[in-house]
Amino acid sequence: MEVENHTVLSQFLLLGLSEDPELQPILFGLFLSMYLVTVLGNLLIILTVSSDSHLHTPMYFFLCNLSLIDICFTSTIIPKMLVNIHAHSKEISYLECLTQVYFFMIFVGMDDMLLTVMAYDRFVAICYPLKYTVIMNPRHCGHLVLMCWIIMLCFSLTHILLVKQLTFSIGTEIPHFFCEVAQLFKAASSDALTGIIFMYVSTVLLVVFPVARILYSYSQIVSTLVRMSSSLSKYKVFSTFESHLCVVSLFYGKALGFTSALL
Repeated sequence: MEVENHTVLSQFLLLGLSEDPELQPILFGLFLSMYLVTVLGNLLIILTVSSDSHLHTPMYFFLCNLSLIDICFTSTIIPKMLVNIHAHSKEISYLECLTQVYFFMIFVGMDDMLLTVMAYDRFVAICYPLKYTVIMNPRHCGHLVLMCWIIMLCFSLTHILLVKQLTFSIGTEIPHFFCEVAQLFKAASSDALTGIIFMYVSTVLLVVFPVARILYSYSQIVSTLVRMSSSLSKYKVFSTFESHLCVVSLFYGKALGFTSALL
C-alpha cells in the first residue's frame, strides 16, 4: 500500500451521510436550513442580551458565550459539508482536516465547560443569594470563561500535535461528513496508540469532572429546595435553573449518541 507522509500535503475523502445522488439536494437543503436557523437564532440571543441592560447579568453573560460557541461550532462543520455536496466532491485537504478537528474539539469542549460554569452560577444564586453579586462579579465571570478557553486550547493543540505525527495512505477515507480525531486515529497507517490513549484520558477528564461538578451543583440546589417551606419559593427557585437542566440533558444526550455512532 502506498503511504503518504504527514509532511506532504494530502487529501482525505469524506464519505458523508449518503452517496445517493437523489438525496444530495435534500441533504443540502436540510443542513443549510439547520445552519441558518442555528446562526440566526443564536445571533438574536446575543443581540437581545447586548441591547437590554436588564439582561447584563452573569447568567446571560454565560448564555451569550454559549450562543457564540454554538455559532462557531456549526460553522466549523456545516459550510464545508454544504460546499462538498454542492460541488459533488468528497475531498478535504490535510490542512483543512486538521483545522476542522482543532476547532471542533475546542467548541465541543467549550460547550461542555460553559454548561458547567452556568450550573455553578445557578448554584451560587440559589444557595448563596446574599453573596451572589459579590461572588459572581464581572471579573470573576470573565476569569471563568478565560480559564475554559485556555484549557480547551491546550487540549486541542496537544491532539493536533499527536495527529501530525501520523502517516496516512493516499486516498484515506473518513466514514463521516467531517474530520474527527477518533476517525483520524483509526484511519492512520502508523501507530496511533499514544494519540488514542490521550484521546480517552482527555475525554474522561473533560466529561467526568464537568458532569461531577454539575451533579454536585444540582444536589445542593435540590437540598436547598427541600428545606424551603413555601411552595411559591420552591417554584421560583426551580424556574431559575430548569432551562439549564433541559439544555444539559439535551447536550449530553446528543453527545452520547454522537460518540456511540463514531466508535
